[in-house]
Parts: sequence; structure tokens; C-alpha cells
Amino acid sequence: MLIDSHCHLNYKGLVEHQGEILTRARERGVRGFLNISTRQSEWDAVIATAHREPDVWASVGIHPHEADSHADLGAGVLSAATHDARVIAIGETGLDYFYDHSDRQVQQALFRTHIGVARETGLPLVIHTRDAEDDTLRILADEMGKGAFPALIHCFTATANFGRAVLDLGLTISLSGIVTFKNAKDLQAFAVEIPEDRLLVETDAPFLAPIPHRGKTCEPAFVADTLAFVAGLRGTSAEALSETTGANFRALFGKAAL
Repeated sequence: MLIDSHCHLNYKGLVEHQGEILTRARERGVRGFLNISTRQSEWDAVIATAHREPDVWASVGIHPHEADSHADLGAGVLSAATHDARVIAIGETGLDYFYDHSDRQVQQALFRTHIGVARETGLPLVIHTRDAEDDTLRILADEMGKGAFPALIHCFTATANFGRAVLDLGLTISLSGIVTFKNAKDLQAFAVEIPEDRLLVETDAPFLAPIPHRGKTCEPAFVADTLAFVAGLRGTSAEALSETTGANFRALFGKAAL
């Protein structure tokens, strides 16, 4: 049941050896991969990979870094892309004030567009947030007031208070290899708090390789290392946590079971 809930199989560093990389992951017990898009020009390739590989699914969305170049992306275009059978998620989307590659107001407007499509389609929203906790939480709470939608915070690195707040809103939290880093003590402490039914694991490959692979190109096989580390933190076995997170993935991404 081990699933890499967030990877970029069509990014440089993985796409050149995609078949080998998927084989290595499967050999380590990975049984599913959510291949995430970050700009509209990627959607066709990301979806094509999901059609070619039966254990790979796709998302469609615009990363906040790319918001300026997609400022006029309409909800209709995004919604239409979700009609493909292999598209099971909206995103990644959200806010990034660390790099500020796009105007903050444009990021916020596009984030709300994605939320509207998630509410309309029922597909989960994959959220990126960095140095933008207050605005992310404000927008999520405001939009939840207009009607609930499924969502998760991917690659969670925020404060415990933010984590508790999004859990109160009904969101799921996904942990990446960052949780294994020696300087991630606060994140490790919060990882123990996350309710069993709201936890996922991911790689964000080709980024953020976990210990013992730091310095290497991250690949989906490494999700097994992150899972084992989190299982140790939570006082359970890797096998049990694999079953739990796999079941959580299929509960959140219901279209993956179709």
C-alpha cells in the first residue's frame, strides 16, 4: 500500500530515466505514484505518463511560482483538464512568499481559482505553502465558509500551530524527506501529533532526498525511507504505517480507485 503521494516524474533528473526509476520504486514496495504538474505546459506530458503507467496518476494545476504567467487561467480550462480519467487531483497550487517569483495578489487569486475547481469537481487540492501561513490559512478558512472541499498540505514544513489549524479545517498533511533532517526537530515533534487518518508520505522527487540519500537526486523509491523514519517517530512499524497511509491516500483521492 506504500504510495508516493507527490512526485514530479516529468522533471529533469527523473524523466530521462523514468522507467528505471519507477522500477526501482516498485522493487522497494511502492505501489502508486501521484505525478504532480506545476504549469499548464506540463499537463499533457504528466497525464500521458499516467496513461502509460497503470500505477501512476496525474494532477493538473499551477504552482505559485508560475502564477504570473497563468494569471488569466480560467476555472473552465482547469476544470476541463480534470475530466481525464487519470487526473485525480488539483494542483499543486498555493502561496510562496519565500521566493516571491509571482505577485502575491496573483498567487492568491489563482489559489482561489483552484479551490473553486476542487469544490466543483470534488477532487482534492494539493497545496504548497511557504512563508505564507497567515494568508494560506485566511484563504482556506474563507473558502471553506463558502463550501467544503478536500485538500492536503504537501511537504509540510510549517509551524505546529498552522498544522493544527489546517487539521481543524479538515485537511490532510503529507510529510516529505525533510522530516528526516537532523535540524527538523520541531517538524518531527509535530509528525507524532498528526491523526492517523490524516497522514500521507511523499518524496517531492526530484527534490528533498531524505536521509540516507541527502545530496542525491531524490526519486520515488526513497519514500520508503521517509515512511520508515516517520514510523519510528510514531512508535509503529513501517508495514503498519504503509497500510495506513495507503488507505488514507485512497480515501482522499477517491478517483484513484476507479
